[in-house]
Amino acid sequence: MPESVGSPWLWGGFIAMILAMLALDLGVLHRRPHAVGVREAATWSVIWVSVALLFNVGVYFWFGPQKALEFLTGYLIEKALSVDNIFVFLVIFSFFSVPAEYQHRVLFWGVLGAIILRAIFIGVGAALLHQFHWIIFVFGGFLIYTGIKILTQKHEEVHPEDNPMIRLFRRFMPTVPEYHGSRFFVNVDGRRHATPLFLVLLAVETTDVIFAVDSIPAIFAVTPDPFIVFTSNIFAILGLRALYFLLADVVDKFRYLKVGLGLVLAFVGVKMVISDWYKIPVGISLGVVAAILGGAVVFSLLNPPTEAPLPESAHPDAPLAEVEPNKDRDRAA
Repeated sequence: MPESVGSPWLWGGFIAMILAMLALDLGVLHRRPHAVGVREAATWSVIWVSVALLFNVGVYFWFGPQKALEFLTGYLIEKALSVDNIFVFLVIFSFFSVPAEYQHRVLFWGVLGAIILRAIFIGVGAALLHQFHWIIFVFGGFLIYTGIKILTQKHEEVHPEDNPMIRLFRRFMPTVPEYHGSRFFVNVDGRRHATPLFLVLLAVETTDVIFAVDSIPAIFAVTPDPFIVFTSNIFAILGLRALYFLLADVVDKFRYLKVGLGLVLAFVGVKMVISDWYKIPVGISLGVVAAILGGAVVFSLLNPPTEAPLPESAHPDAPLAEVEPNKDRDRAA
């Protein structure tokens, strides 16, 4: 008799596997800081996607085609939503002038923090849905609202210096203006100080919390199963670092992808709201999501943007520049 999806053995085994892969990633393969090139990023992207699809095959044989479709649909939605993170990472890394060889370290610890935070969010979301069925309409309405907002709003600028967590952190912890290699903290005159690299990590983590508010309800619209929600979400996050280094130079070319994401969120919101009266089959949901996102990518490639490309300093492979203290920026942040 196969294990149930909610089995503690499955949860423990999956988490142990993820931690082992992360330990291998940082402790062995990225032990020495270096700038991640396109070839390395492409290789890791293929690896993470392959592992996710292999896991999906295991779900198919262990729990059946329905659960496998739910996982694949959730993974595709989360993978698409993660592209939004890439642009924000570019802005944050450019604002703080993060040297290319330290960006992977920030994203690694950012991913680890995101796994913990999303596990908490998913647990809370699952408990709310189980205890209060009407929450499903709140989640659905929020997704519809978010989708419409994405479709109607103009380009929204990101201002890392206005991040409330960074402002709060600086009230209690002194910071130094210059980088100290890959270290997050240093001792200055016997007192512990945070380096700009930790502020970058803090900005990345708080940004992920904002994105999780959209992405987690979106996957709950596909399946109420916490294990499927968690695993599809985490596999997409694990591939986010490689996706960033792979697409950082070209993400601005997919200008219609935001439109696709808005339509996807609105669709899954409607699916969640009407679920008491009509349940849209997961297979149809997967087809609709794939068609919307594929159409957005194709339309973007057929109609390239005319705007100027991102500044050189925003690219992860840009030449390293010496980080000079910026008193005005530090005061503003």
